[in-house]
Amino acid sequence: MEDVILEVDVAGAQLRPQSLVLSFFGNHVLDLEEGDLGVYSGSIIDVLGRVGTGEQAVRSTLTRMVNRGLLRRQREGRKMFFGLTPHAGDILRDGGQRIWRDGAVNEDWDGTWTLLGFSLPESWQRQRHDLRSRLTWSGFGALYSGLWIAPGRVDVRRIVSELGLDAHVKVFHAQADAFTDVGQMIRESWDLEGLAARYVAFDKRWTTADLTAADPIATRLRLVAEWLRVIRTDPRLPVRHLPAEWPARQAQDTFRRIAAQTAEPAARRAADVLETTPLRPAPLENQ
Repeated sequence: MEDVILEVDVAGAQLRPQSLVLSFFGNHVLDLEEGDLGVYSGSIIDVLGRVGTGEQAVRSTLTRMVNRGLLRRQREGRKMFFGLTPHAGDILRDGGQRIWRDGAVNEDWDGTWTLLGFSLPESWQRQRHDLRSRLTWSGFGALYSGLWIAPGRVDVRRIVSELGLDAHVKVFHAQADAFTDVGQMIRESWDLEGLAARYVAFDKRWTTADLTAADPIATRLRLVAEWLRVIRTDPRLPVRHLPAEWPARQAQDTFRRIAAQTAEPAARRAADVLETTPLRPAPLENQ
């Protein structure tokens, strides 16, 4: 699934190298005033080593991300630099929208739901699996087997078209009737206990962490990657229909507090340790 930029391990705190690499680029490279920059591979290895990722794992991850169209390479003498492709930049900006602007608490829901119905031939097991996976990633829950629902207006045209299922999917926008128990529907369609547990675990891990002597680059790198991992699994359900004391707000407050504390120190340290170069225009087919 090409738009999944964080390799999600929701059962634990372990972050995979690709998640950390993209968190690094989102923190220190994306949309700088200097324009598109490439970062020396040695600098990336140095930074990810601060969070326990070994050199070989970083090198193989960079190569894999180039092959997936997320990064591009540029050689300068004997050094190799890596920069974001336009596609990866768009994905990171979408993540930034979720982190810094949308937030984890949906208080401005207008009552609209997106309903997606599909009917696929029995033999299309792979297509059915792929569609369900993409819908889950986009915030949908299964109302019934072939009818999925998400809060708000969700544009699913790209998902459906990429899977070649335009002729098999119908999409509607609607509001629930007064006699519908929306809270019960939400409990039946989404794993609220699992989602709440991820917010609680994030909040506990970061409120108890001793950051007084921590490396600000490493702290911010892991903080943002872990937070994005949590909110990427959150469909942003309307808070008024969620259980009382929903833990997303407390976890978000913790994230934003530590993010504010580490922003300037991490930027100063990055300016000292990162070796960068302007990226030359890439051929269109490589973007």
